Amino acid sequence: MRYSLVCLLSLWAGCLWAQEKKSDPSRWTPEDIINTETMREVQISPDNKMVVWTKSKAVKEKDKFVSDIYLTRLDVRKEDKYLTIPLTQGDESEHSPLFSRDSETVYFLSSREEGKKLWAMSIYGGEPKEVHSFEDGISDIKWLNDTTLTYISHDGKTLYEQKLEEKKDNTVIVEDTVHWTTKRVYSFSLKDKKVQRLTDNEYPVSQYAVSRDGRWLIAGLLMSPHYASDAQPKGEYYLYNLESGEKRRVLQNLQTPSSFKFTPDQQGMYFTAEKSSDPEWNGAGITELYYYNLTSHSYDKLNLNWEWGLGGDYALTPSGLMAHLANGATRKLAYYHKDGNYWQQQMISLEGKEEHLRFFEISDDGQQLVYEFSNASQLPQYYVAEVQSRRGKLALDEEEELIKLNKKLSKKTLTRYEVYRWKGYQGEEVNGLLYYPENYEEGKKYPLVLSIHGGPSGVDLDLWTERWSTYPNIMAQRGAFVLKPNYHGSSNHGLAFVESIKKNYYEPELVDIMNAVNELAEKGMVDKEKLGVMGWSNGAILTTMLTVRYPDIFKAAAPGAGDVNWTSDFGTCRFGVQFDQSYFGGAPWDDVDGKFYNENYIIKSPLFELEKVKTPTIIFHGSEDRAVPRDQGWEYYRALQQNKQAPVRFVWFPGQPHGLQKITHQLRKMNEELDWFDQHLFKTYEAENEALKEDSPLAMLLKKDKAAKEGHLYGVIKNEKLLPEVVALDKDTIAVGRFEVTHAQYQAYKKEHSFNPLQSNYPVHNVSIAEAKAYVQWLNEVSGDSYRLPTVKEATKWHEMARKNANKENTLNYWSGFDITKEEIAQLQQKIDEEKPSLIKEVGSHAPLKINDAEIYDLGGNVAEYHSEGNTYGYSAYDYADPNDQNSKSDQQKYYGFRIVKQAQ
Repeated sequence: MRYSLVCLLSLWAGCLWAQEKKSDPSRWTPEDIINTETMREVQISPDNKMVVWTKSKAVKEKDKFVSDIYLTRLDVRKEDKYLTIPLTQGDESEHSPLFSRDSETVYFLSSREEGKKLWAMSIYGGEPKEVHSFEDGISDIKWLNDTTLTYISHDGKTLYEQKLEEKKDNTVIVEDTVHWTTKRVYSFSLKDKKVQRLTDNEYPVSQYAVSRDGRWLIAGLLMSPHYASDAQPKGEYYLYNLESGEKRRVLQNLQTPSSFKFTPDQQGMYFTAEKSSDPEWNGAGITELYYYNLTSHSYDKLNLNWEWGLGGDYALTPSGLMAHLANGATRKLAYYHKDGNYWQQQMISLEGKEEHLRFFEISDDGQQLVYEFSNASQLPQYYVAEVQSRRGKLALDEEEELIKLNKKLSKKTLTRYEVYRWKGYQGEEVNGLLYYPENYEEGKKYPLVLSIHGGPSGVDLDLWTERWSTYPNIMAQRGAFVLKPNYHGSSNHGLAFVESIKKNYYEPELVDIMNAVNELAEKGMVDKEKLGVMGWSNGAILTTMLTVRYPDIFKAAAPGAGDVNWTSDFGTCRFGVQFDQSYFGGAPWDDVDGKFYNENYIIKSPLFELEKVKTPTIIFHGSEDRAVPRDQGWEYYRALQQNKQAPVRFVWFPGQPHGLQKITHQLRKMNEELDWFDQHLFKTYEAENEALKEDSPLAMLLKKDKAAKEGHLYGVIKNEKLLPEVVALDKDTIAVGRFEVTHAQYQAYKKEHSFNPLQSNYPVHNVSIAEAKAYVQWLNEVSGDSYRLPTVKEATKWHEMARKNANKENTLNYWSGFDITKEEIAQLQQKIDEEKPSLIKEVGSHAPLKINDAEIYDLGGNVAEYHSEGNTYGYSAYDYADPNDQNSKSDQQKYYGFRIVKQAQ
């Protein structure tokens, strides 16, 4: 494949829903990753009796993910579990659920009706009711008091905007701080439906919080439409006293304050802020926690007694707070009891569980906590626990599973893993998640796939994170180690570690990664002749540079949405100024080291070295990506295509931003990537014949020809007897005959059975139920296995499948050639009686039906089949399957046959 090609993606139906070739239910597929269930947007009711939450689902028909709202009753049990009911279901996304203060109603927002309406639903059920329509939009709802909500919106379109709209002028003036929409905080009274503006800001609100008593409101403002890219001017923060009308600017000397939470006693407010060596560019650093005193209007930094700072969210209790602390690949859990102006630390231990949990919500009274528990190879579990606080100490008691999700994934094999540690740049310890190959054998060498996180100040935690951009379980089941390295520059490892790559980009990271590769190879675990590398965003940036610096060792690379040219990134990335100046030590035109320009923008750009790349590379990019501008992908592709040193494939996703959002695109990315690694690293790729239609007669014939045969006869030989072939319906329980029992197979039992030799592979028929059972008894004796006829329950299910597919099976419905009605059947049967055609065909002459992943032939046609109680299911070629009569069945015994079921022993 020494050529280049570009794949410009469109919604091509032939490749939208590609699946893993293997159908074993224990194996992971891209579809499993897409359909993994997670709990989000959790809230505990004020009376502590309920939890409301959302769950995302993939809606194929709309090619998008939507969320539904669920209610779990902590005061009602069913089958010894908390009762959970769906409050909403449909193809629209319902989100932001919020309990009323009396716990009787759930308010929420929705994507329906253009997302401009507030909805409500009783906890006792019923249809959602529209509360009010907000023509200028509504988002981020919170409670101001018992009957009043707050939200973010704007005052409507200006005359200037209306005129442009009338002209259908969508021209964008890039630098225009006069005409950009100013978002403010408003209140809405549920009693009289009145709307009131609460903030008078000239610049848009980006975040806000309200105290429970409705007195205080903190709002953070964006001062430029390009704040994210320029980091200038800095955001401003205003504290409003809604009772007195007083407004004051606060927090002026801190880097990106965020996560505001007013204390339950209304005396103060907690918030986070970043600490870095280059706050002028909002450079990556560590997160610290602060307390703002609402009486003195002063703030203090909490002494977390933890050098690396926060490692996630924090949750307030009546007398303090719980917080996740940064701890490398894990997080510690601590409680801080407030005693005057001091906070006493207590490390919380849950037998190792504390390093693998993420708390969602703590109740208003601080007595209940909902949290998620998982690790890198264990699907999330969701718990509710009682929070006990005594004399400044906190404990979690009576933990109980709140809801069990992902039941369909319970049979999936989860690979072994460990938090692996090694010496990286300058001998400093580095860690990462190392996933072991399926069926790992000590002493044997395996391929290694590097799966590199983005950021660069991201981090791979020992939590469940399988998603479309990284899926180590699928790679592990292909027989590879997977390493997710937390290279220098990653967060959660302290300030020195996260800042170590500033003005030193690429150098520590590549040493870290290659040291791990070499160490695993020296231990005899990894085969250095079988290395692959993949990553998204900064993971793609490092993937690219690894193939530049080490052109001879990687057999496959899959960079997604990564930069190759920093000189163009500076001006086109939406945060190019912030990112590039922080990591490259200034702007491209700055004088650095005696030169009149900053040469880092050139010497750090892979573009100028891409002629070295020999690794087969598949490039992914979204057309609307502004985080890593889309043309970076084109520059990357053009260089590899022109240099002709390596195969290259460029997969372009129309309309997609930095993170892929469409289901089709996420699946396409995973399937393309897996095919690339199968081809170039694992050497297992089988190219699809694009001229072979899946349900064409030729495809059906080829599929049927793969059935077990002895000479020209279908079946398998055991103890010198021709027996029926079975296919697994459930690998742990039963297997079903691929075909109906044939004449030749039946003759192996009953030597005197006569038939036309040309019809050896036709189904045996005109047998009695007693003869069918006698055959099964003989089959058990001659094989030593346990066979039976289908049960009534199985037969009932299969009969309904047969009735629905009668037009495609060997029935009169099929032979008529049109949607024949019951009134016309008599005439058709009269013709058959006159001409006496032979309608029964060789087994497998029609396309199979699928039960689970098993393909079963002639289940609904050819001959009707006996079940264990002597009646039949399905139809013969001489029967009419009435689509309007669920009880329609065959009544011609001369066309009765049977198939067998093999029971696991």
